[in-house]
Amino acid sequence: MLEYRAEFDAEVALDGGGELTARGFRLVIPHADVTEGEIADMLIASLAPQRVERAKVSDVRILAEPRSPAGDSPAERVRFVELSHVITDGLVTYPGLPGPEITAHLTRDASRAVYAPGTEFAIDRISMLGNTGTYLDSPFHRYPDGADLAGLPLERLAGLPAVVVRAVGRERGVTAEMLAHVVVTGHAVLLHTGGDRHWATPDYGTDAPYLTRDAAGLLAERGAVLVGIDAVNIDDISPAAAGERPAHTLLLAAGIPVVEHLTNLRELPPRGARFTAVPPRIAGFGTFPVRAYATVPVEETC
Repeated sequence: MLEYRAEFDAEVALDGGGELTARGFRLVIPHADVTEGEIADMLIASLAPQRVERAKVSDVRILAEPRSPAGDSPAERVRFVELSHVITDGLVTYPGLPGPEITAHLTRDASRAVYAPGTEFAIDRISMLGNTGTYLDSPFHRYPDGADLAGLPLERLAGLPAVVVRAVGRERGVTAEMLAHVVVTGHAVLLHTGGDRHWATPDYGTDAPYLTRDAAGLLAERGAVLVGIDAVNIDDISPAAAGERPAHTLLLAAGIPVVEHLTNLRELPPRGARFTAVPPRIAGFGTFPVRAYATVPVEETC
């Protein structure tokens, strides 16, 4: 387990007069994605009971250090947020595609003839499309020479710093203008559209939210690591789209995995969460369900 510290320079104006200047000041921080504003707030809190009129930090460097085994810093305490739908027998994920078939290969009753008395197991079988439940698209899904599920590096799938883009109640398409001031470089960009409220109903695929072509181009250009959405598709699937899939085309060409059919994104803060969505290592396969989840730092209370 790592402990994160911020090292920075600071200029502090004290309430009632006086100034402090610091070079190479260090503070323990709860996660690696704190902003300069958050660091300034933590610096002010650390100077209590001295009252501070204003504080400015600069030249911030985030350091990761091994934690002492006996340590119990706030970076250890996180809450887990489930972001995946449950897969059940016959579930329809995408309109027009068949649902999974879940059956028993070996029942518990039948297994008693195989094992020692008092020992029994269930061995189950599932037949399904890769596009089932909450799933991840690898570049191979779109391009024959793209990385398949077995070729995706873990650093693009696990423990990613996440930024959540709120688009609930806005126009269907998430546009480049809506992303213009979002820091996406090195982040999992999660599009919270509210489309998951229609999950497993006929309305799920009707007038669904999506990522526009210009927005996908912006994310690819600025170096997003992964893009996820809580809707039926990252692209517009309405008849007006005429089968075009620009978001898939641009993101997967840039090696950016796509996670569709997320849920519960309302439980995540705009920044500070860590996102994970890891599929099995299957060669020659482009899409597969994931257990998507996030960890969110838990603030200490006195």
